[in-house]
Amino acid sequence: MYKKILLAYDGSESGQRALLDCHEIAQWSQAQLQLIAVMQFPVSNLTLEGGLYDDTLQQGEEARYQAILDAGLRTLHDAGLAARGEVVVGDAVTEITRCADSIQADLIVVGHKHRSGWAARWWSGSVSKALIEHAPCSVLVVITH
Repeated sequence: MYKKILLAYDGSESGQRALLDCHEIAQWSQAQLQLIAVMQFPVSNLTLEGGLYDDTLQQGEEARYQAILDAGLRTLHDAGLAARGEVVVGDAVTEITRCADSIQADLIVVGHKHRSGWAARWWSGSVSKALIEHAPCSVLVVITH
């Protein structure tokens, strides 16, 4: 039985589908829900000496990710579920596993969209695949086409 569920939420079509599936599982198991939106650390320009940091870009990205997270939380609250959420900055797999460890999650839920064509699959990599290798608990990958 799942008591603590972590949903990595990005607002995409696959993320929306994962949110709906997570909602059903949480209702069935009476689980606590935690949403996490993982923002990559923005770098505005790269030079030979290293990266140049743009605070305005990060503030805009943080606001965008917070709005995505708030929309997901609102959907769950409107459905009668209590959920907490957090925007974090860093590598998606690292941050998701860190959060799952910290809340002692029983299940991680992520959305995944199948890419068409070998080049798209090769270029994009897979957070879901890497997450399964590093997760401290079960992982549900909700697939959209």
